[in-house]
Amino acid sequence: MTEAEKQPVHWLIVFAVVLTAVLEVLDTTIVNVALPHIKAAFGITSDQTVWIVTSYIVASIAVMPLTGLLSRKFGRRRLIITAIVGFAFFSALGGMAQNFEMLVFFRLGQGFFGAFLIPLSQAILFTSFPREKRGQAMAIFGLGVIVAPVLGPTIGAILTEHFSWRAVFYVNMPIAFIALLMVSGELKKEETQHVDIDWVGLLLMVTAIGALQMTLDLGESHDWFDSHLIQVTAIISAVTGFIFFVRGMGRKLNIIDFSLLKDRSFAAGNVAIVGFGVSMFGAIAILPLFVQGLLDYPVLESGQLFIPRGIAAGFSMVVTGSFLVNRFDPRMLLAIGLILTGTGNVMLANLNLDVSFWQLAWPGVISGLGMGLFFVPMSTLAFQNISSEKQDEASGIYSVMRSLGSSVGIAIIGWQLARRTNLHYAILTEQITPFNPAVSQYLAPLGLSPDTGMGAKVLANEVMAQASMLAFQDAFILSGLAAFAMLPMVLLIQKPAKSEVGSPATVH
Repeated sequence: MTEAEKQPVHWLIVFAVVLTAVLEVLDTTIVNVALPHIKAAFGITSDQTVWIVTSYIVASIAVMPLTGLLSRKFGRRRLIITAIVGFAFFSALGGMAQNFEMLVFFRLGQGFFGAFLIPLSQAILFTSFPREKRGQAMAIFGLGVIVAPVLGPTIGAILTEHFSWRAVFYVNMPIAFIALLMVSGELKKEETQHVDIDWVGLLLMVTAIGALQMTLDLGESHDWFDSHLIQVTAIISAVTGFIFFVRGMGRKLNIIDFSLLKDRSFAAGNVAIVGFGVSMFGAIAILPLFVQGLLDYPVLESGQLFIPRGIAAGFSMVVTGSFLVNRFDPRMLLAIGLILTGTGNVMLANLNLDVSFWQLAWPGVISGLGMGLFFVPMSTLAFQNISSEKQDEASGIYSVMRSLGSSVGIAIIGWQLARRTNLHYAILTEQITPFNPAVSQYLAPLGLSPDTGMGAKVLANEVMAQASMLAFQDAFILSGLAAFAMLPMVLLIQKPAKSEVGSPATVH
């Protein structure tokens, strides 16, 4: 046990780093609700609004793996303070943006500085807690990392509805100010190290990750590989990624320490967090589209739909981190978390166009309970063999995989939704003929017939609604299967020693 791990927990530091984590993850979803208002304010197209989200994610994922390197070169304290100030600065500029181009640039700045907040916060938490209380650390961290993006649509809806879309950027300012005061006062300065930067490796890594993210974000709107742009970005990502990996395997001072992936628990954890991201964020991304587009929910009520899920996730994390993880095999909790998350998503596939608010909310509660049971033990198990010196770098890799999981999930589920809508529409329209008695029976109460213009319009709208409903059901099933598919990863993770997660005798 290191000297840092013997020290008592500094709760002000804990609260400060959780606030910094909230800054980053909240921005991944809070802006989404305001996109229609931003679109109207700047007179831009739907394709252009994608760049408001994409610019942030691309910048964030591209530089996140550099956390360990920059932490050694400048020190954790200096890096996290710079990241908080930079993030707050570009948030304020985002709220003041006068045109679309300015907003995209400021979102790039947000993503660049925000990239360091999650991995640094996680690494600081690990060294602030003794080893037997790391489950509690991850529960607290999870309240920010998982609950914040779940509640992001709710907060964004309230701010947009009662103030302006600009408020979703300004809300970061007080959070950043409080976090900055706490970090500046409590976090000790560290000795910096001389670090030789592999600029070629850096360029390869940033290009590979950035091109992959652009492929995922723009694929659906550009018909995927039917688009020359998507073909180019995919090829660039594959080629530069392959060169970076092969080149880095033989280099001692690579941008990313690939030797970390030799630890089976860390490697399996990174795979599992990708699948979990596909399941969790894929479902969260399409749920607002479902309730607003098909069920005509107002923005505020669609945001409130995430409150029960967020409460369940927060409750699950606290109970798991302070009680369950110390008394049961964390791998068993991990498996139950995956099963609950997948089950909640699959439950959404049993809904129809007449569904009520609570019929939509209860599956979210099930998934929310699964989030806590997955996230807390996974974050502990994945890092159980990682030394303190490698925590920053490992956290950077893990955070990249979590973010990529969310991006892959949104891309895959969105592609599935569009493809299955077209498929179901084609199948249903084959049944709509003047000779089908069900068609005339449906239109009769409306005083219409299938051979009139109004009758044809009503039928087309109903068929599209039903096709969309069936496609949403398919998409929710796919998001659930993504969670179930990660269950074999649990078998690859090592069972931790008793001191890793604590025992009833060591819990205070």
